[in-house]
Amino acid sequence: MKCVILAGGLGTRLSEETTIRPKPMVEIGGHLVLWHIMKIYSSYGINEFIICLGYKGYVIKEYFANYYLHQSDITFDLKNNEMHIHNNTSEPWKVTLIDTGQDTMTGGRLKRIRDYVGRETFCFTYGDGLCNVNIQELIQFHLEQRGKATLTAVNPPARYGMLEFSTNKNRIRKFKEKPEGEDSWINGGYFVLEPEIFDYISGDDIAWETEPLEELAKEKKLFAFKHDGFWLPMDTLRDKIRLEDLWNSGQAPWVTWQ
Repeated sequence: MKCVILAGGLGTRLSEETTIRPKPMVEIGGHLVLWHIMKIYSSYGINEFIICLGYKGYVIKEYFANYYLHQSDITFDLKNNEMHIHNNTSEPWKVTLIDTGQDTMTGGRLKRIRDYVGRETFCFTYGDGLCNVNIQELIQFHLEQRGKATLTAVNPPARYGMLEFSTNKNRIRKFKEKPEGEDSWINGGYFVLEPEIFDYISGDDIAWETEPLEELAKEKKLFAFKHDGFWLPMDTLRDKIRLEDLWNSGQAPWVTWQ
């Protein structure tokens, strides 16, 4: 199964870091937050990634083009113009990097990689959220519901959007993006999607979190996998510091690969 990751936003709420690089390239414990997300999926056997680029996408391209340089010990023999790689710690990943536009909205970015996904079920997430959701159980849940889209629902503070459930308890009846003063289950990303969802995105100016999810909910094709474990998006410098502290303590909840 393939995993699509959004990595093209401006990250304005983390401007201390994102003036020179896209937010997924910000480091937690010496590793990119993008790397952490890919390691989560890889620990469940998902090693093929499609990354949607936008703002400063060339930085991500250069990172993967020089992955060995970032992850290995290297000797440069300048006299003989040779490079020797030691202690190779490369991952078993196939990474496709697609420029989805500087100003494209989240839904538009997703639609632009349609041909690279094909006609198979796929995973989809944002390039800034760390979570210890069980990806295998999430996929199995999605297949059992026979819907078109499953999102991971989490229950953090009320500054995020709210999900309203039907009597089915797992099927989403209504999707509301970021209501004021409410505390309930919200969209935590970490989706599993069917290729039919592309038909719900009309163009570059469509946010995945509005019309597409709202329409899927109305048609009773959107389901929620409720996750009551760890979830934290790296939206602000405060979030970054918290994630860094968890990593340095050796108790990072999202580390599923050890």
